[in-house]
Formats: sequence, structure tokens, C-alpha cells
Amino acid sequence: MARIDELRLMAKVARMYYLQGIRQQGITEQLHIHQSTVSRLLKRAREANIVRVTVNNPPGIFAEMEDRLVAQFKLQDAVVVDCPAEEGPMVRDLGAALAYFVETSLKPGAVVGISSWSRSLFAMVDALHPGDYCRGGKVVQILGGVGQVGTEAHAFYSAQRLATLIGATPVLLQAPAVVGSAEAQRVLARDPSVKAATELFDQLDVALVGIGSMEPSRLLASSGNIFSPGERAELSRHGAVGDICFRSFDADGKPVKSPLMQRVIGIGLPSLRRVKRVVGVAGGRRKVQAILAALRGGWIDILITDQRTAASLLSEET
Repeated sequence: MARIDELRLMAKVARMYYLQGIRQQGITEQLHIHQSTVSRLLKRAREANIVRVTVNNPPGIFAEMEDRLVAQFKLQDAVVVDCPAEEGPMVRDLGAALAYFVETSLKPGAVVGISSWSRSLFAMVDALHPGDYCRGGKVVQILGGVGQVGTEAHAFYSAQRLATLIGATPVLLQAPAVVGSAEAQRVLARDPSVKAATELFDQLDVALVGIGSMEPSRLLASSGNIFSPGERAELSRHGAVGDICFRSFDADGKPVKSPLMQRVIGIGLPSLRRVKRVVGVAGGRRKVQAILAALRGGWIDILITDQRTAASLLSEET
């Protein structure tokens, strides 16, 4: 138990620091005590409940839910976005949250991977403020995008535009995401324009990816970069509930073993596992099982999602 005179000094130092806004150096000069003593007294004041720190979250902030997601799924970080509606508004809001993450976390010289065909990634690029965040770095397209006329520009847009906005060099994966046979995949994989991108997969510092459900979006369905309904049914029979970059996994997050995976031109799950930070952005009712499986498999390091999806993920895993 501290003596009364020590308690009195603790309270004095705490008032000066927390209520009067005087820095530790200023307290040192005013009270003629060593700065290490000031630091020790402030720590003791918290331990003795003389000082209690309370953080009031503004409306629309879900800090406790984010903390629970991080703890429950062993994430590096989680961002829960207040999305009042699904579909278009949610895509916009999730994209804006990812844009802020990019603006505040990328470093010069970084190698950034970005997936194709995610509406949230398109929205991220549209929301991004230009800056020299990644000067000298590279933006690598990690899933093929060549497809139907009028849609393939969407796939290249994300990588090209992101690179322009953050001061990096784009490296495009100039191939379809899905080809007709494993042999076609092997042939294209040897093409120099494809190898320019794929050889960078194991050098990625961060990967920005969507999380797909078994039901494709309208944009993806019209792109030509997709498995047929029968092939998707086959994947479902193998237990698939979702995918990242068209690499399917089951409800436990385990990769689905199917010959169809040999027809994908893009980053594989083993390479994705080696990326330092994989940022997954997805939300909405139809994505819950896919997101949960991605989290169970440990394919995501940082999750950006909406508040209702976050609540569902936590309740499903309780």
C-alpha cells in the first residue's frame, strides 16, 4: 500500500498530465523531480485506480467487435464498417475503408498484389486519394482478367489505376482467369507476359483480395472468367463454399482438390499463405459462409467487412 504522501504526489502528477495537458518534461521542470519518476508515478496512478482510462467510441465505430474478430480468428487486424444497406452502398463503403487502409499502411518500395473481379476492390480504387505511398514499388495483378470484350478492362483497371494513384509500377497478368484445360494453363504459364507477373507472387508484401461465394456476381458472370454452372456444382460436391482468386476451399478453409483448380491462372493458396499481409474485403449475407471458411483456413490476415456480417461470423464461431 502506497504511503499517503506518495498517493498525493501520484494524484498531483496525474492531474497535471491528464487534466492540464502538461507534458512529462514540463512536470519534471515544475516539480523538480526526475522524468523517470514522473513516468513511474503515472503508471502507479493507473495501477492504483487513481486514473481510469475510458474510450468512448463514436457512433458507427465497432471497436469491441473488431477486437473479438482479431482474438477469435487470430487476425492481425479487423475493420468493421457501418454499412446501412447491402449491395451497392455496402460495396462503396467497404471500398472506402480499404482505400484508407492503403493510404495509411503502404510503404515505399512495397510489392502489392491485387485480385481481379472484386467490386469492393474497384470501389477502393475509386475512393483512393492519390499520393506517393508506394514510390518505387509494384502493383501486381494476381488473377487473370482477359475475357469478354467490354469487361476485361475492369480487371486491368484495378491494377493499373491503383499503381498510378500510389506511385508504383503496374505488372499486369495478361491471361484469362480460367482457361479450357490444364494443358492450356501450362502453356500460358510459360508465356513471358504471364511470367512477368507470376514470378512476383512470392515477393508480395501485401495482397488485396475479395472473397468469393459459390454464386458469382453479375460482373464476374458476364466476364467469361468463370467456371460453368456444372463445374461450380462439381466444386460444391467437393465441399467448396468459397474462394480467393478462384482457389476454392471448404467450410473448414481447406483447399478443395479438384482438376478444375489446374485451369486457373492466378496466385495459388500456398503462395498466398507466404504473403506477409493478406487483406480480405467482403460483406453481406451471401458471403458469410465463404468469409468464415477463409478465416478458419487462415487465408486472411486482415479482414474488412460490415457490422452485420461481423456479428454473424462471431455468432457462427461461438
